[in-house]
Amino acid sequence: MGHTLAEIAQQLIDSNKKVQLIYAFNGVGKTRLSREFKQFIAPKTETEEDESDSTEPWLAREKILYYSAFTEDLFYWDNDLELDSVPKLKIQPNSFTDWILIEQGQDQNIITNFQRFTNNKLTPKFNEEYTIHDKDNQPITVKAFSEVTFSIQRGDDEGSGNIKISKGEESNFVWSIFYTMLEQIIGVLKENEASGIESGDFTNLKYVFIDDPVSSLDENHLIELGVNVAELIKSSNQNLKFLITTHSPLFFNVLYSELSTKSSYMLEQLEDGNFSLVKKDGDSNKSFSYHLYLKKTLEEAINQRAIQKYHFMLLRNLYEKTAMFLGYPQWKDLLPNEKESYYNRIIHFNSHRKLSNEEVKEPTEPEKQMVVFLLKHLIENSRYWQEETQND
Repeated sequence: MGHTLAEIAQQLIDSNKKVQLIYAFNGVGKTRLSREFKQFIAPKTETEEDESDSTEPWLAREKILYYSAFTEDLFYWDNDLELDSVPKLKIQPNSFTDWILIEQGQDQNIITNFQRFTNNKLTPKFNEEYTIHDKDNQPITVKAFSEVTFSIQRGDDEGSGNIKISKGEESNFVWSIFYTMLEQIIGVLKENEASGIESGDFTNLKYVFIDDPVSSLDENHLIELGVNVAELIKSSNQNLKFLITTHSPLFFNVLYSELSTKSSYMLEQLEDGNFSLVKKDGDSNKSFSYHLYLKKTLEEAINQRAIQKYHFMLLRNLYEKTAMFLGYPQWKDLLPNEKESYYNRIIHFNSHRKLSNEEVKEPTEPEKQMVVFLLKHLIENSRYWQEETQND
């Protein structure tokens, strides 16, 4: 029997676990679940009903710290195409960015975190202050942090000039603000707990809900992010509870491995429009049959004649998981006779994240046929996949 997302949100609230991990494929309803959860913890008052949800998505009435795609609504580009001026990323006024930037002065830590997950040459610059005049026309310096510009630092006196960053880089920037804020809040709560005083704005904070923060990170940064988030959670006080949703099996696996006190689930949408939240034990491969999902995705791409660059990465991932299960030291040991040739060609397409779009074109027809051949080879020559086929 299925449940509504509101009923599932109540189920998560009733749990006493410090950490609840929720895996779901894209489009299932992770973000809608996070909004239902927030509505239970901090329902809108009548005066708030007419206000936009995007004005304060970080904080809901000081009980839940919240990160989702809606958090990015606080940031918007001022391109000013008519005057051809500097592109700026604007920040809507809100209490949490004011707290982290103006009160706590964490702009440099935000920049450091952002560069760690993107490029150490890509440098944000906040407008820290501006001048206004009082009624006597006297200048007054006002703390701002209301906009950000970006440039590429080249190691000399000249930079790239201000640029508009990509959507993925923008998402990483917003996440870096949230992550820095979370670090600071956990630190404040621990200090105040040790000293026996109340935690000011965060006295009532009970939940941190992080909805899918990893859409634009490569595997190395994804692992680093998972480890860092797990360390933050382990360092927080016991009363603060965390809910994390993700569509990334790798991110889920890192958190599952790093955190001992947690419950893990898979969120699924049923045919009647309701949902199920199934408790799982084990990482994504054991609990969610991710290897079967990879196989199905590749087979669908082959049948629809729609093989793209990223399918090479999925093929490699499937070889890696099979090799790990069978105890092979390297996944290329499962390749056919000309191992190095196939290995190098797969690596070429699997490394597209480090190259420009002009350097890696769409796969040619022979390269697409290589995916067909290597998938068939793996399924037909692996004892593991033969057993899976028989079980089906």
